[in-house]
Amino acid sequence: MLTYIIRRILALIPMLLVISFLVYLGLELTPGDAVSYMIPPDVAGNLSAEDLNALREQLGLNKSFLERYGIWLFNVLQGNFGHSLEGGVPIKDIFLDRLPATLELSAVAIFFSTVFGCVLGTIGALKRGSATDSGLTVAGMLGVSIPEFFFGLVALSYFSLHLEWLPVGGRLLPGHDSYWDRIPHLVLPGLVLSLMMTAGVMRYSRAAMLDALGREYIRTARAKGLPEWRVNLMHGLRTALTPVIVLIGFRLPTLIGGSVIIEQIFQWPGVGNEFIAAVRGQDYPLVMMIALFSVLAMLLASLIIDILTALIDPRVRLE
Repeated sequence: MLTYIIRRILALIPMLLVISFLVYLGLELTPGDAVSYMIPPDVAGNLSAEDLNALREQLGLNKSFLERYGIWLFNVLQGNFGHSLEGGVPIKDIFLDRLPATLELSAVAIFFSTVFGCVLGTIGALKRGSATDSGLTVAGMLGVSIPEFFFGLVALSYFSLHLEWLPVGGRLLPGHDSYWDRIPHLVLPGLVLSLMMTAGVMRYSRAAMLDALGREYIRTARAKGLPEWRVNLMHGLRTALTPVIVLIGFRLPTLIGGSVIIEQIFQWPGVGNEFIAAVRGQDYPLVMMIALFSVLAMLLASLIIDILTALIDPRVRLE
């Protein structure tokens, strides 16, 4: 297994290089540059072409595409992530400030969606064909079909504006700094993300559990006289968890870099919210680092999923 892990880690290097080049190329092909977004239109009309070129010279935007990519890559390999073009804040500081909020929201969504999704999916599989199973199936289809932004807006309108039970948005009120003060702000965005993910996990776990319960070893375990709860949990659920772990593992890096809609709706100060602002402002150093971080998280998640799958399912061998 150690040889397999080392080989997979080494394979990450060319993949990250290719993906970073493609992302950088995509930013190059977008119209305008950072200067176009940094200067308001009324101010830009009063600046001469020499002034704009001087600003581009200062930011290093006047160099060719390959030169800028090479400089960026060289700095990243040295551990220098650069500075945001808008404000000049070090990108490392932006990550340290924004990443905890996104990880907090992602952890809540992963935990509750995994627990409730697996439990409800298992119940649906064990009660196949019953009214309970039909109700859970319909709920799962609705959960997968409803867009996140719609469910988020409905929850925000009802619980925050109508009932006034929970804060409208943000992560913390001024003057409050304890973890318990953050919980009311975390409830709505965490609930929306959890429910959207629970539907998918529930459907996967139900299908995997039904497949596991039809296997030969399940019939053999029952023929040996083992209690039904042990057959279902120790033999059926253990095997059924393999595809569920794959789903959850790939959802986590997606949440870290892709919970953009929820962070926008609830004004959650996370990486997704910062990514949208960076794309709008053509802040390519910040966009590159967020994209690279998301891709790296996805590739590492793939490696961890393979290892966990081999540990849970003895039939899987890593070579």
